Amino acid sequence: MDSAASSGSKWTLTRAALAKFLESLDSDEDRAGEKYEAIRLRLVKYFDWRGAHFPDECADETINRVIRKLDSGEPLRDIETYCFGVARMVFLETLKRPDRRNVGLDEAPVIAVPALENKKDENEDEQLNCFKRCLSELPPESRQLILQYYQDERRDKINNRQSIADRLGIPLNALRSRAQRIRNRLEKCIDRCLEKSEKSV
Repeated sequence: MDSAASSGSKWTLTRAALAKFLESLDSDEDRAGEKYEAIRLRLVKYFDWRGAHFPDECADETINRVIRKLDSGEPLRDIETYCFGVARMVFLETLKRPDRRNVGLDEAPVIAVPALENKKDENEDEQLNCFKRCLSELPPESRQLILQYYQDERRDKINNRQSIADRLGIPLNALRSRAQRIRNRLEKCIDRCLEKSEKSV
């Protein structure tokens, strides 16, 4: 069976299950992608406002649980409202499990935002130079993965990431974790580069 895992085995997110979830948001692919991103962003803010240690991970866990519910054949009338009902349960679980602070690297959350999207700077040329320099210092496979991970928009972005995960033979969550580690390394390098540039002025 392609989507729901067989009884007794661990459920994993599949392309078919994700497609079913997106279809339930909107029959139009672009609008479905937009709604997915909007729901995920609101979930991240929900967990962030409540002080969850890993808002992004909690948001992804919430969406995965909703997808699993749909995948099992249970009809859900108002997906967004249901998501926030599940989010409340996920948050309560985090309060009972303080060990969630020590999440392994393969389970770490990813913030689905390009590395430089929120780094507005007066000297954009210097920022771009630092980005290119740091990108070139990454191993070739890491550089290729991070560039592919952040390409495309909305529904195309979701499908692209699933394709990357399929090609690498890893779960989508593991791909997010890998991309996050590369992004963290890239951002630290850019910060150091910009600091050096400011000092040399």
